[in-house]
Amino acid sequence: MSLAQQYRLATKYIRYYFTAGNRHDVHSPFVFSLIEDVLLDKSRHDAFGEIEQLRKQLLASTETLQVTDLGAGSLISSGNERKVSDITRYAAKQPKFGQLFYRLAQYLQPKQLLELGTSMGLSTAYMAKAVPGAQVYTIEGCPNIAARARKNFDALQLHNITQVTGNFDTVLPDVLRQIQRPDWVYIDGNHRKDPTLAYFEQCLQHVHEYSLLIFDDIHWTPDMEAAWHTIQEHPEVTMTIDLFFIGLVFFRKDFKVKQHFTLKY
Repeated sequence: MSLAQQYRLATKYIRYYFTAGNRHDVHSPFVFSLIEDVLLDKSRHDAFGEIEQLRKQLLASTETLQVTDLGAGSLISSGNERKVSDITRYAAKQPKFGQLFYRLAQYLQPKQLLELGTSMGLSTAYMAKAVPGAQVYTIEGCPNIAARARKNFDALQLHNITQVTGNFDTVLPDVLRQIQRPDWVYIDGNHRKDPTLAYFEQCLQHVHEYSLLIFDDIHWTPDMEAAWHTIQEHPEVTMTIDLFFIGLVFFRKDFKVKQHFTLKY
């Protein structure tokens, strides 16, 4: 990311931080409960310590991988050989968001979860640990990263994760047909407008009223912001929640009026 991009993102975040709402600004019982029981929940779980210990090991690793980058480029230095520590530092979601996924999954209790973009599998692990009885499908474009993530899943003794390796554009339709009705889809890869909207449209053919779609880095570039605004305005979307680094998309029919919330997290 260039200095200009970093400056733009920092400026956007400062504006978000001082204008985002909180529980006192919402009148939706669903959103109020989500804030109280998920966003403001600071309780610790054993899984957090296990996954964050693994993160420390990955950050200290001297291992390198030959990487195939199928997305919108990397925050890591150019070249096909990358350190596991750098992939973990720059591509993995921060602990606060992994732990948010854990609490959100426990709250919503999805049975079929899909993730686009495994990376080192830390977010995957948070989701899989949160709902051990659920099935988590995760797609990764780079075979070597997928293989390293499998080692991480084995180290955490996670057995409810199905890995798919390949270009999202190629494998996503088959995975969606296999899942049929995903309860949860986390889209974290290929951070460009057109592919993001294409994945959204494909998911729309399979989601149900109580499904949740999560989009990563919705303010990363103007391109991604444009994709996010298009998603917000889609007629099947009944509510969105902007947490700056991620966006939540709901389809519940009991929301009588389309609502968009920007909440501080």
